[in-house]
Amino acid sequence: MAPRRGDTRERIQRTALELFTEQGYERTSLREIAERIGVTKAALYYHFSSKEEILGSLVSDASQSLADLTEWTRSQPQGARTRVATLLRLADLVQGRWQPLLRLAEENRAALRGLEDVGREVRERIRDLYGLFDDETADVAGRLRARLAIVAVVGGSLRDPGELGATREEMQAAILQVAGELLGDGAAGGGG
Repeated sequence: MAPRRGDTRERIQRTALELFTEQGYERTSLREIAERIGVTKAALYYHFSSKEEILGSLVSDASQSLADLTEWTRSQPQGARTRVATLLRLADLVQGRWQPLLRLAEENRAALRGLEDVGREVRERIRDLYGLFDDETADVAGRLRARLAIVAVVGGSLRDPGELGATREEMQAAILQVAGELLGDGAAGGGG
């Protein structure tokens, strides 16, 4: 059975991201991507016309998963448990599907410069998520702590746990503890 169109598209995205992170965005060619997955360059062009389009689709997919997380959070009862569950889901995204893309973004900022529209969309999604954590009755420091809880999850999840002499599980627990402390919930660290 021949691979479905969506499967080929996902394989192209996954392989391109691997190559972008291994050897850099600028040093990766469409030919290398096609060769690595075993398709012709023409087959690759059927799905994507350029590296920029592949990268844009990866960022767009990440943006959509952030929108999905925001919608899920909105559908839950407001409170500490929902904030903690959102942070857990966000940590899973960052440590899983998003990690290679975020590392690529850290190491190849120039490659992302041409994606202003998608970047704007991602920033709007992040602002939406911030808004769900924002208590407008809190003072400026309290509102900043809520945003920094999200930043702590993303930034902490990108770090190699070995840098701090920790296992992945210890690192995730510490990230959630710090985020919970920033929120003032205490629940993220394992409490109720």
